[in-house]
Amino acid sequence: MRITAIRDDVVPIKSQIANAFIDFSAMTASVVAVVTDVMVEGRPVVGFGFNSNGRYAPRGLLGERFIPRLLEAAPESLLGEDGLIDPHRAWTAMMRNEKPGGHGERSVAVGVLDMALWDALAKAKRVPLWRLLADRYNGGRADEAAWVYAAGGYYHPGKGLDALKDEMRSYLDRGYSTVKMKVGLVPLDEDLARIEAVLGLLGGDGSRLCVDVNGRFGLEEAIRFGHAVAPLGLRWYEEPVDPLDYLAHAALATTYAGPLATGENLFSHQDARNLIRHGGLRPDRDVLQFDPALSYGLVEYLRTLDVLRDHGWSPRRCVPHGGHQFALNIAVGLGLGGNESYPDVFAPFGGFADAVPVRDSRVAMPDAPGIGFEAKADLYAVMRPLAEAV
Repeated sequence: MRITAIRDDVVPIKSQIANAFIDFSAMTASVVAVVTDVMVEGRPVVGFGFNSNGRYAPRGLLGERFIPRLLEAAPESLLGEDGLIDPHRAWTAMMRNEKPGGHGERSVAVGVLDMALWDALAKAKRVPLWRLLADRYNGGRADEAAWVYAAGGYYHPGKGLDALKDEMRSYLDRGYSTVKMKVGLVPLDEDLARIEAVLGLLGGDGSRLCVDVNGRFGLEEAIRFGHAVAPLGLRWYEEPVDPLDYLAHAALATTYAGPLATGENLFSHQDARNLIRHGGLRPDRDVLQFDPALSYGLVEYLRTLDVLRDHGWSPRRCVPHGGHQFALNIAVGLGLGGNESYPDVFAPFGGFADAVPVRDSRVAMPDAPGIGFEAKADLYAVMRPLAEAV
């Protein structure tokens, strides 16, 4: 199996929505196609990848460093014993001459290509990625379905309580029983009114609602907000402080007994280890949201899972950020706790295969080879031209 070409493009996913820290008016994503010489049904196997939302398209890094390293590597150096591309060996080639530390935008660029390589490998084997992962890393065990929640509740100009409730009601109508909303951008009393409005739709059941601060609060504000929402019994209180302020997380965990969630802005197994060592998080209740698409890909995510196990954490405490099919395959194949979902925002990259319904916040996986992008028509329409242009 040889890589014959790699194409990339930048796709806008801009929106007028905002969370407590940034707006998405200029957000972009990189899309890549890794073309190989393996033929299936008369067509070359092509693996596709893209970067998860919240980080801009890393096109410069892709074009200057990581794509050239893959193309310049000796083809046999990228292959496993089965003669197919080994994403682990490809990862080593991409990271050649990279110093340790500094896990920023380069982790996003590598993650884009890593996703495409796993997609290509599973297609070459003619199996879904979730099945390949279950057989290779999880003793053949795969979950029948993944737990998912609908992420939304963004701030938007002119969006009042009625519009917020209409949005959340639409998620419930589409089969989600758990939803997430943004908080932290407006005064506490306004956010509490927004939370109460959504809880009204959920029958007052706080375990069906997550709130996300996106790291905006300082410790004192995070504690004050935590005291205000603690009686509601929320599913989790997400990214209450800066993601790298482990001491603040640890301090908050001494005052907020409910589940905390964080990790989407940590991009390496070393950062995950530091969070577990120093962040005061509790393996019996807290949620880890490392996003494999932003974190050097699945090769690095496997290292992260090893770190977590070594520190007494179950993979079930992992619910990846991003709402994409790559993480969904990983969740099902490796036995994670679930996956985020974006039913309406960040189109066409969020959501699942077109024929896959959501029932009580659970989705089953199709048997499509690879990650399954071809089963999501609007997303495949963006990806297909990259392969056809080669």
